[in-house]
Amino acid sequence: MSTLEQVLEQYPDDVKVVFKNFPLRKHKIAKKAAVAALAAGRQGKFWEFHDRLFDMYNNLDESLFTIIAAELMLNAEQFAKDMADPLLRKHVTRDFADGRKIGVRGTPTVFINGRKLKNRSIEGFQKAIEKELKKSGEKKREVKKLDTNSN
Repeated sequence: MSTLEQVLEQYPDDVKVVFKNFPLRKHKIAKKAAVAALAAGRQGKFWEFHDRLFDMYNNLDESLFTIIAAELMLNAEQFAKDMADPLLRKHVTRDFADGRKIGVRGTPTVFINGRKLKNRSIEGFQKAIEKELKKSGEKKREVKKLDTNSN
């Protein structure tokens, strides 16, 4: 089980994952791979496709996209149509630009409530999440105090 899966299992009501594409420029096919994963996502298989791509990141080529799509039993015609959709390319370009603005330099990069997580171990996640939950709890108590004082 991945660290992220462990975090989601431990904090099912407190953690939300927001995935952004950041295809590294040194990988000539990275942007196409990101589009392929989004195309698979339109058929409900984003994470499965994404994980397969990351497993083979050193050997990526476009022929693998159709192989993975077939293995995941995607509708091949729809997958090809979605791969050509300019909206998916724009989505990846926008994600990349957003990442650059906030200082992303490589993948994976993790942020928790806008703060870059340096220690991506399970313990690092737990410490950062607990710190944010504590802040959130303090804010709720402060609001509650304000409410009781106003009566």
